[in-house]
Amino acid sequence: MSQAEFVPIRAAPTTVGLLQPARDSNARAHIDIDIVPPRSLQFEEIAAQEQRCLFPHFTADTAWELGTRLRARLQRASAKPAVVNITLAAHSQLLFHCATGRGTTADNDTWVARKRASVLRWHASTLCLHTMFGGSEDRFRDMFMLGERAGEYAIHGGGFPVKVKDVEGVVGVIVVSGLTMQEDHEVIVEVIEEYLASLKN
Repeated sequence: MSQAEFVPIRAAPTTVGLLQPARDSNARAHIDIDIVPPRSLQFEEIAAQEQRCLFPHFTADTAWELGTRLRARLQRASAKPAVVNITLAAHSQLLFHCATGRGTTADNDTWVARKRASVLRWHASTLCLHTMFGGSEDRFRDMFMLGERAGEYAIHGGGFPVKVKDVEGVVGVIVVSGLTMQEDHEVIVEVIEEYLASLKN
């Protein structure tokens, strides 16, 4: 997607504030960022998705249920293979990992690790980060002064934070890798919302 297809907007200060890097005495006092959402999925919509996807609790059983639902959904919806990965935030303890079919590679696991690292550090979905920076990894790198460590993080959709009601921060991370970044993101949201709805029945 070309830059001409984007329509710049400003994020609310409270949203940007959540993603401000730590500053030292030599850092610039202020960095002005244009928040540029993709035309297909607006920033506000992604933020609303994250607000809706709030768990009442999260255990290994929850991860298994979500993981198996994701695998089944992906097998039905796409001929392309993908990797599903669910971890706890504490020590990145692995709770669920699978490939949905033949054809995934070790590169998928590299993407999983990079997406997970971004979610854990900034407590936001990777598509949210992608949207905030207009898909520019250079702007993302410079904003947080990542330097040579920029390769440890990814701002492509498919990493999603697990947040639990009345618990501060991120409890876990759900990652899908293998489809387009928007499809990776959207299948996670769909399955979480389906799962949360099932708890009310």
